[in-house]
Amino acid sequence: MKTHLQPANPNEQSDTLLVFLPGAYLKPDEFEREGFIAAVRERHLAADALLVDADVSYYYEQTLSDRLHTEVIEPQRAKGYKSIWLVGISIGGFGALIHELARPGSVDGIVALAPYLGRRVLGAEIKKAGGLRAWQAPTGPLPDEEPDRKLWPFFQQYLSAKPSKNLPRLYLGFGLEDRFASNHKLLADALPPEQVFTIEGGHDWPQWRQLWRNVLDVLPLPAVGRPSKQTITQSQVAPSQAPKATPWAIAA
Repeated sequence: MKTHLQPANPNEQSDTLLVFLPGAYLKPDEFEREGFIAAVRERHLAADALLVDADVSYYYEQTLSDRLHTEVIEPQRAKGYKSIWLVGISIGGFGALIHELARPGSVDGIVALAPYLGRRVLGAEIKKAGGLRAWQAPTGPLPDEEPDRKLWPFFQQYLSAKPSKNLPRLYLGFGLEDRFASNHKLLADALPPEQVFTIEGGHDWPQWRQLWRNVLDVLPLPAVGRPSKQTITQSQVAPSQAPKATPWAIAA
């Protein structure tokens, strides 16, 4: 996989790395063009950014998880990054999630913006059952090998009163008119409301830009000159700084 590093400080490596996975048929440099890297720098976060050319063919060939791990995650860990977050848009969000399925605990956090979450028919089955809290995954042999068969049971781990320490923190953002919104809402109900953001609109860069800026405001990332940054809750945001993307607890 081709990658391009955007360091927070050109003179030294940060301890934290944000790995960006683009949507289908999008180019990794679009994250820079659309202000994603600028948003990190504006907040003076000590987090380097790595733009990954995760071509859609990797998903069709089902090689994304292995290649992402062996060509990106492992080499970056070897370089000394202590904390690695995956940031994915659309199918890139799906890629981040299925990577966690294949390599549990290998990253520290995931930001999934408008992620593809599998087939609508499976989402409809979960909704009919009353949502993820009520749905029971079928036992026995699976009818097919599609990743979403394992993805939804994985999401149920976030419902636990005491999730595993190896379970990465997951942030979700989506437009309320997004074509995948029905599945997004199912996942949203499994996450803490302060980790879910919504916005009016559909499946495009204007929504993703705003969602990223607002999710970025609450991510527990280190700030330049400080070893750590406390998570900002929605109640701590001053009225003049209130994000346009709405936390799920308010939007629901």
